[in-house]
Amino acid sequence: MRLKVKKIHINTGNTLIAVINKEDAKQLDIYSLDRITITCKNKKIIATIDITDSENVVKKGEIGLFEETIDALYCKVNQLVDISLERKPRSVGFILKKLKGERLNKEEIFEIVKDINEGKLSDIELTYFVAAGYIRELSLQETVSLTKAMIASGATLKLNRKIIVDKHCIGGVAGNRTTMIVVPILAAAGLTIPKTSSRSITSAAGTADTVEVLCNVTFSVKDMKKIVEKTNACFAWGGAVNLAPADDKIIKVESPMSLDPVGQLIASILAKKKSVCATHVLIDIPVGRSAKIESRKQANMLKKKFLDIGHELGLKMKVILTDGTQPIGNGIGPALEAKDVIETLKNSPNECRLLRKKSLFVAGLLLEMCGKARIGEGRKLAENILNSGKAYKKFFEIIKAQGGKEVTADEIPIAKNFKDIHTDNKGIVRHVDNKIINKLARLAGAPHDKEAGIYLFVHKGCKVKKGDKLFRIYSDNKERLEFTYQEYKRKDGIVVE
Repeated sequence: MRLKVKKIHINTGNTLIAVINKEDAKQLDIYSLDRITITCKNKKIIATIDITDSENVVKKGEIGLFEETIDALYCKVNQLVDISLERKPRSVGFILKKLKGERLNKEEIFEIVKDINEGKLSDIELTYFVAAGYIRELSLQETVSLTKAMIASGATLKLNRKIIVDKHCIGGVAGNRTTMIVVPILAAAGLTIPKTSSRSITSAAGTADTVEVLCNVTFSVKDMKKIVEKTNACFAWGGAVNLAPADDKIIKVESPMSLDPVGQLIASILAKKKSVCATHVLIDIPVGRSAKIESRKQANMLKKKFLDIGHELGLKMKVILTDGTQPIGNGIGPALEAKDVIETLKNSPNECRLLRKKSLFVAGLLLEMCGKARIGEGRKLAENILNSGKAYKKFFEIIKAQGGKEVTADEIPIAKNFKDIHTDNKGIVRHVDNKIINKLARLAGAPHDKEAGIYLFVHKGCKVKKGDKLFRIYSDNKERLEFTYQEYKRKDGIVVE
């Protein structure tokens, strides 16, 4: 059948989608999520079909093509294209096989990842792949194969360095911006740390969101390499550099249900580390009430799997279990977290004590792993580098290399509207809930509004009197501010006893 092209101005994020009218679908015996081959002159693509009964969307005799589909086909509006029914990719059968509880071999996993990258799997099929890994946990060998497939599917950052360091926190703790302190400490010590980080999925800010307050984080692999060769380090958004690109597509379908299958979590993290040719990697697993991992038993099981798979991949790895029972920073939200980082790097009286403490602990372990300090002396070296101002100087050297400039914490703008939350009774702060604090900061506008968020005046263990400030909500939108306040009254988030 020949149909006339109509452009639908929607971007799907690399999935190739076409829409036809229900009358044409009946004639072709095509159903939603079937695949069709679309041919325009000598160019052919395979797209997933959607069906509409609205003539306003796509008329009989037309085919609506989303932006990626038009770009892939090199066709023009009103041009005639040929369509025919296409079989589902073999990888769909492999996903079904995993759902049934069977093991996948290396070739099957590589084909699934290849089809993810080429946009051949619909979001529903990709979701089933994630669900299969959640219900039928990936074996050690399946996880290793998935990691290698993710690495092979993207670019690799190649540096002529004997030791390349990386670190990663599995997330779930609000205001955990240790990366922005650890990276300049290590780089100032002469180590190479090409850090790629994610944007926020469910938190108020990811490292990339916070660094973006100060400079650009979107680079090609070539530009990233230039920055690292100049400064020993970088802060890059992982989603922009085409390192293990299948990972970002998988994360996209995980977030609505907050699914994080263990095998895919490990593959996701270690693929990014191997893509920058890391040799020494530290993994941080925060544990405790309101963290992503709440039980120590579960954390130890995850630690063992990280170490086993890291060994299979030839990585020198250390996995630490840290306190995940409360936010690390005072600021929760990109601009507020950037302020915390600068104050801490500058050894200011306003520095964030918990952020400093954890950053020095992590940096010290990495200095020991890489032979820069003797066992037990890494933290002292890290503290010397921080106290001397070398880490602060290195931090802004990296920021300038990424197109930013040196600023003080006071020069970072924050939202003009705010509301203070006070305690109704005196006592001790027994709990600060990561999930609720993150949620409140997001309701206030973070991370999309970089100036919005929460500033904590207390942490766990603090003594408070009736009427003391617990935290402040910042938002550029007064309605959002009030809505966030009402949500706080409903859920609380800070326990004073």
